[in-house]
Parts: sequence; C-alpha cells; structure tokens
Amino acid sequence: MEEKAKRCANLIKQSKFILALSGAGISTNAGIPDFRGPNGIYTTGKYDPEKVFDINYFLQDPKPFYNFARDFVKVLKKIKPTFTHYFLAELERKGKLKGIITQNIDALHQRAGSKRVLELHGSFWKSYCLKCGREFLYEEMEKKIFKEDVPKCSCGGIIKPDIVFFGELVKHLNEVEELVFQSDLLFIIGSSLLVYPAAMIPDIARGRIVVVNKGEVNISLSKTTLLVKEDIDDFFKKVSLLLSH
Repeated sequence: MEEKAKRCANLIKQSKFILALSGAGISTNAGIPDFRGPNGIYTTGKYDPEKVFDINYFLQDPKPFYNFARDFVKVLKKIKPTFTHYFLAELERKGKLKGIITQNIDALHQRAGSKRVLELHGSFWKSYCLKCGREFLYEEMEKKIFKEDVPKCSCGGIIKPDIVFFGELVKHLNEVEELVFQSDLLFIIGSSLLVYPAAMIPDIARGRIVVVNKGEVNISLSKTTLLVKEDIDDFFKKVSLLLSH
C-alpha cells in the first residue's frame, strides 16, 4: 500500500484539474450499508428495491419508499463524514479538486465542507410536492416522515424527495461530461461502476484514472493508472500524510 500511496500523492502534486467520482463504498465506513453489499437493500430482502425506487410504483403507492426512508433518515442522523470525505474537501479548498460527482444520496460530501458536488441521483436535502411544486427542506421533511405514513403537502399532493428513481433521468449529466473531459486526474472512489451513467464516466476521461475500491470495479485495467483495493480511509490517510511532508 505504501508504494501506491506514494504514487497517488505524486499524481495529486502533478495535477491541476482533479475530479472525484464517489459511490456507496466511500460512505460504508460512516455506517451506511452499501446497497449492493452484504447488508444492503438489495441483499437483505428487507425491502423490495423495485417497489422502493421505481417511479411508477411510487406514484401508485409511495408507502414502500417511505418505509425505507424512515430507516434511512435514522441512519443519516447518526452518521458523520469519513476521513476521505474531509480529505476531498481539503483538496478542493487548496484549489486542486475541481468537483465531486457522486452516486450517493447521503450529502456527506457537503457536510464535510465540499462546495461543488454534483449528485447524479439527487439527495434527501430537498423534497417537493408533486401536485403544486412547493419545496420542503430537510428539517421540515424529517418531521413529516416520522409523523405521517406518506408525507403530504397542504394542497393534498404527495411529497417526493429530490432523489432519482428508476425510470427518471439522472441529474447534471452535461456538466459532468464537461468536467470529466477537462480533468487531468480522475479518482473513482468506492464505486463498482456497474450502474449507468457513472459506468461510462471513465470512457470520457482523457487524463489519468486512479481507482480506490475494496471490491471489483467494472473498468478495463488499460484505462487505469493506479488500482487500489484497500480500505478507502486507510489508503487516503497514508496519501494525506505524504502530501503534508
């Protein structure tokens, strides 16, 4: 790991336009189970993902989603950003990192201090009424989730968090493509790259690509400059130490 951390630190020093793509793996150390990991929504069987995250199902019956949302919000209340979330925020403060593209809906990047975060799948921090369009901020929505079976607006419309369901278009795609095309170093952190459009991001990149993920990643080795299969926080602690010398 030492050798790879040195290479990574040198790549950061040499680069002027760094981007990061983050997936569920960056937040598992914070206490959020990876959806596809051993304790995730896709494997435990507690929820049916087709019912929870399908937009057509939500419009017919939002209850399965809100059953999941109550559990998810309880987790969000307990967790804090990881070392790597703070490390990326610090790289942005230094002017090295130009943005984070994330597949996550936990807003931990923003809580760690990152300013430019493009959430491909939206997040829980905003919700809106499907009938009148009124916006609800997280604090208000959090109360409603625990008070009401299915949160509704005063107009009677169902409220939907600003997250991307199956059957909806992902967000920020044009901006993501432009940024990735400009980058001279792209970090892929905690993503298996199994879900589109995140899976196609490495194909747009012209610069170097560093992959840090404990599990398998759907990327050709010829595209990667550095592949690290270690604990994400342990690895970036080493990198951070080397950059501070």
